[in-house]
Amino acid sequence: MTADIFNALVVRAAEDNAYLRQIEQRSIDDLPDGDVLIRVHYSSLNYKDALSAIGNRGVTRNFPHTPGIDAAGTVAQSRVRGFKEGDPVLVTGYDLGMNTSGGFGQYVRVPAEWVVPLPEGLTLKESMVYGTAGFTAGMGISFLTERVAPEAGPVLVTGATGGVGSVAVAVLAKLGYTVAAVTGKTAEWDFLQGIGASQIVDRADAADTSGRPLLKGQWAGAIDTVGGEILATTIKSTLPWGTVACCGNVASPELPLTVFPFILRGVRLIGIDSQNCPMDLRLQVWRNLAGPWKVAAIENLSRQISMDDLSDNIDVILKGQQKGRVVVRLG
Repeated sequence: MTADIFNALVVRAAEDNAYLRQIEQRSIDDLPDGDVLIRVHYSSLNYKDALSAIGNRGVTRNFPHTPGIDAAGTVAQSRVRGFKEGDPVLVTGYDLGMNTSGGFGQYVRVPAEWVVPLPEGLTLKESMVYGTAGFTAGMGISFLTERVAPEAGPVLVTGATGGVGSVAVAVLAKLGYTVAAVTGKTAEWDFLQGIGASQIVDRADAADTSGRPLLKGQWAGAIDTVGGEILATTIKSTLPWGTVACCGNVASPELPLTVFPFILRGVRLIGIDSQNCPMDLRLQVWRNLAGPWKVAAIENLSRQISMDDLSDNIDVILKGQQKGRVVVRLG
């Protein structure tokens, strides 16, 4: 390979609505225009990446395409004063990996306003242990900790073995919260307890279908990653003046709920949009994740794979079998 040629996972449309993915050589000249060219050292695997890799047009409109909504590496070229060659940086969210060539390639080129300087206290790899999932968890934790103190009662994390959920469990436990973790995977109870969960709630018990508008208050707050009936049950089970932050709809985008939890208990529901988070909040969340919220032995939340392993792991996450975070080394 020359300095202008690099490897990337490329997804191509094929016959019969199929999509093929393989590692190909690409040219830097093929990348979209942008202020900052980044040599990617690490990325991470998210559910949105897997959707892009199977041709989901709600995520990616045009193919061939390189997914990867996360990237961490060093600046190779910069047109702006704020970044210079060799600076360690990361990019999460915005349009990266959706309709802009993403972090599953060894180079990305993006607008300067998408780029975050690597926070002091994190390595490039550690930043991708967090990635979009960890950053999303961090936003939820920001909203929760502003309104709910550890002594207010236990907090609930749904989808706890996933990327967002596992980071949320670990960070909230570090901050002194009593964490109840929802999962349908009994084999992962030891994993969840190992990262800080004090209580395991079976997924079947987390969804109330009685139709009652309110349930017994149990949770001072919650971070929900799944939506649907589980989110509705969580809200109906939240204690007065509690806060629920939500970021997912893998169970359902529907919310079967009345207004009673909000007007009789003062429960607050806050949505998390990590893709378009304003830069001032984005930088604050990253500083927290790198500093006071940083989990000891953070890499225990993840496993590392190579580019050659990506396709198989995309199948794993689509089946709902991914545990914790998957870091992709682009070396």
